[in-house]
Amino acid sequence: MASDRTVTRVKPAALQRGDTVGIVAPASNVKRQSLEAGCEALRSLGYKPFYFDSIFDQDLYFAGSAEHRARELEEMFVRDDVRAILCARGGYGSNYLLKLLDLEKIKAHPKIFAGYSDLTTLLTYFADSAGLVTFQGPMVAKDFADADGVDLFSWECALQGLSEWTLKPDAGVKSLVEGSAEGVLYGGCLSLLVASLGTPYEVRTAGTILFIEDIAAKPYQIDRMLMQLKLAAKLADVRGIIFGEMVDCAQTKNQGYELEEVVLRVVGDLGVPVAYGLHSGHVSRGNITLPIGVTARLVVRESRVEVKILEAATAAAVASRSV
Repeated sequence: MASDRTVTRVKPAALQRGDTVGIVAPASNVKRQSLEAGCEALRSLGYKPFYFDSIFDQDLYFAGSAEHRARELEEMFVRDDVRAILCARGGYGSNYLLKLLDLEKIKAHPKIFAGYSDLTTLLTYFADSAGLVTFQGPMVAKDFADADGVDLFSWECALQGLSEWTLKPDAGVKSLVEGSAEGVLYGGCLSLLVASLGTPYEVRTAGTILFIEDIAAKPYQIDRMLMQLKLAAKLADVRGIIFGEMVDCAQTKNQGYELEEVVLRVVGDLGVPVAYGLHSGHVSRGNITLPIGVTARLVVRESRVEVKILEAATAAAVASRSV
């Protein structure tokens, strides 16, 4: 199968201290206390958080109507005073925005867009259809609201335009299948990746280092979703795979097998390196920021796993750095 990663990549401007960050809720409704706690953390880092009061709207389990959420997101892209757009939380509902968003307006005003979970839908859509580098990263009312919720090293490297950087050795990643590969970093929450199949917004995985994570899914459900990706040929041309922490993805406490065994049954024969346990997305602590759409190198050895970002994710690059 030929690579489908032919989109010209657009890098947003880097984020610096003193910049205004716009906060949006494209999916589920937001609690004011959690949002304010996250905003205080952003202020302590030197940013100026901004959101519309309508972010607290509620329509069933959504943060207002789909039309309202789409227009509010577009407004954050076009505002000159907003440098980056951070999602308040995930939940459910980003898929309602796909047909409502003016993609040309977003392409004309490229900005940092960060989130995870249900936001995988928009992260991959913007990356695939608008060519925008997006960011699987911490959310305001979730990770920033927790004292140890954000991995600041990766956040700064990714958003401030570092030209090359390597994830910290204590990222908690372990080896499943040894090997090395380079490809475009891509992916997100497994259930959302699978939900795109058969739609006009189907994920484009060829030529990628594919990141996969989820939360509270039972092992057989993870198995089923991975098999769906495999049967849909979405794993046929990946260069490597990195699994997330996979928080609470267990049948029972004494189930007698590890989730690593389950995923290896599906991906172990692909002939690509496979790592497991990267703390990005749904995590217990220290959410790592991953730039979606940039070139990365994955090295998986028995004694170590290295994930190196090989290019700046934002427009202003500085010297390389690693730890």
